[in-house]
Amino acid sequence: MTFGEEAVADAVGAILAHSTRAGARVLKKGRVLTREDVAALAAAGIARVTVARLETGDVGEDEAADRLADACLGPLVARTRAATGRVNFSAETAGLLLLDTARIEALNRLDEAVTLATLPPFSVVQPRDLVATVKIIPFAVDRRIVAAAVAIARQGRPLIEVRPFTGRKVGLVLTRFADTKESVLEGTVAATRDRVVALGGELLPEERCGHDTAEVAAALERLRKAGARILLVAGASAVVDRRDVCPAAILRAGGEILHGGMPVDPGQLLYLGRIGEVPTVVLPGCARSPKLNGFDWVLQRLMADLPVGPREIMGMGVGGLLKEIELRPLPRARAPEEDQGPAPKRGSRIAAIVLAAGRSRRMAPVNKLLVKDASGKAMIARVVDNVLASRARPVIVVTGHEAEAVREALRGRDVVFAHNPDYAQGLSASLRTGIDALPPDVDGTLVCLGDMPLVTAPMLDRLMAAFDPDEGREIVLPTFRGKQGNPMLWGRRFFAAMRQVTGDVGARHLAGEHAEAVHEVEMADDAVMRDFDTTEALAADPRAAAAKA
Repeated sequence: MTFGEEAVADAVGAILAHSTRAGARVLKKGRVLTREDVAALAAAGIARVTVARLETGDVGEDEAADRLADACLGPLVARTRAATGRVNFSAETAGLLLLDTARIEALNRLDEAVTLATLPPFSVVQPRDLVATVKIIPFAVDRRIVAAAVAIARQGRPLIEVRPFTGRKVGLVLTRFADTKESVLEGTVAATRDRVVALGGELLPEERCGHDTAEVAAALERLRKAGARILLVAGASAVVDRRDVCPAAILRAGGEILHGGMPVDPGQLLYLGRIGEVPTVVLPGCARSPKLNGFDWVLQRLMADLPVGPREIMGMGVGGLLKEIELRPLPRARAPEEDQGPAPKRGSRIAAIVLAAGRSRRMAPVNKLLVKDASGKAMIARVVDNVLASRARPVIVVTGHEAEAVREALRGRDVVFAHNPDYAQGLSASLRTGIDALPPDVDGTLVCLGDMPLVTAPMLDRLMAAFDPDEGREIVLPTFRGKQGNPMLWGRRFFAAMRQVTGDVGARHLAGEHAEAVHEVEMADDAVMRDFDTTEALAADPRAAAAKA
């Protein structure tokens, strides 16, 4: 591949190396220049451009990415089409991500032009989660490198696959002393049930008994007869030896102890055994808490029907120091307050503007933002509550039509009101009012529409987590099945241009003019596409409560 500057007049058929504005048009990098493109560049006064040209034996970036992606693809993994040398892989089902790490390392060592990035092995994934990405760095790669990469990817078992959770029934035995608090037992059951359900399984009614080997063995046998495919024992006292009460109960029930202890902290005092073909785990004390610990890693593999034995457990030490990690593997009662999803890039301050000034002409004479659901909450209140549950601060609500009624619907909420007296001029006037009300130190703002009540706080947090001006992600927008939706997140360098928008339109056209700054975040459902312009549409959506004016 050749690379360098050429006279614009000679650049037909070359690959444009950098996005370039040609009058009203933006020609994106990677574009194969046409005669019309060259004419537009010349008309804009551009004499020379940096371009690349493929040579004999070269494979274009998209074709190379496409070939490698096909070779990497394993069961229950989907892929996107190749674009700008990139193919993304996503999970098709809930399960564990399995990777051949040795071959992935070999692939990445092959040549600087070829890269494959993945989530960590054995990551828990949900449908549509991004799990890996192939990226070809230059515009073209030597065909011999592509062939070698494909050969590595096709050796042995699939390079990337998802092993689905099997929906196993799980039995739990709880032991207790005379002074064991009932709240401790109930908390253990709740944490275990949440773990099992999060992995697609079912927790059978638990067995409670004294801290006695014979009693525990009998309880295990009852659960096995009830259909448990995994058995768990939560002892009232920590296990200190293979001959202690709970491991001994596994032996008494006709089983065996496979391994004692694990190189994961918290989780070191876990004992693994089996009774017949049923895996049986004596839980470490930390498993009473919902925080991530070594038991989670064992349970995840068992629920995906993967082998777990001494070799697997002893291999968990690298990365096994979990004490200071804040991740949680399952929801908690106070999750909205304590764990609101991924944080924006460190140092970024993201505000939110909620546009609530429109005249609601399609629902007239009813103001759609004031339409209440069955619980009596107005649509605008649902939208604002979702935004307030996210990390965005401050939250600015732009009012206009029926301003006092909107304020009343939002009474008591921690928002800043900005009134748009020119709301009749359309959306752009409200957008300008919201931008003008932003504090001077925000790095960006979400622009949220007041008639999209199905967009949740985790969706907003995902958009904010993707925002990174240093990486060129300054306009972040959600997509569903490739179609762009709302809300959009704008970096502060676009605020001036957003103030200049006129008419009953938003700023989306600016994203087309700054394509190099746009980053798309795929969402799991179509909430980001669903606004409500009529009472019928609102009532018809099963996710929206039955509406009444």
